[in-house]
Amino acid sequence: MSKIRIFGSPQSRAFRALWAAKELGIDYELVTDYKTPDFAKVNPNAKIPALQDGDLTLFESMAINLYLAQKFGKGLWPASIADQGRTYQWSFWAMTEVEKPALTILMDTFGMKKDAEGAEAGKKALEKPFDILDQHLAGRDYVLGKDFTIVDINLASVIGWAKAGKVDLSRWPNLSAWLDRCQGRPAASAARKG
Repeated sequence: MSKIRIFGSPQSRAFRALWAAKELGIDYELVTDYKTPDFAKVNPNAKIPALQDGDLTLFESMAINLYLAQKFGKGLWPASIADQGRTYQWSFWAMTEVEKPALTILMDTFGMKKDAEGAEAGKKALEKPFDILDQHLAGRDYVLGKDFTIVDINLASVIGWAKAGKVDLSRWPNLSAWLDRCQGRPAASAARKG
């Protein structure tokens, strides 16, 4: 069986795939030289992350994570069909409701793209989704209840950008405590190193 290859870097959206792989104990090869003509065969969009697992190639970080969790399990993929549906729901929600404003804030904070006005609008745009998630997390350790699953990786990897962008999360104590639990996992620390 060939080793799984993950294309990207820990400082990109590939972080969430690396985190999932670390949680699952997958032996993988991190490919950081992805600016090659051959990479278009892996991802015709020429963006990272991408994954090769034998003859299968995937792009889009959420799709990669859902695939890894389903294939390798180990508790990251929820057992019930209802929780699987919630996993899709919250993963897609992170991409549609949180990612763009969080990324705008992060890029402004670190000077990758100065947009103070956009960053302030991003902070405002995050209030409602963060209210929703904070309410959902009341009385729960993780998104689906007491167990850490792939949906926690998918959400925390996006919401972590807001924290890195210096968004004050004190208004959302449930969300903040959950994010600290997720980001404090050994696999998350290992994924930051690749």
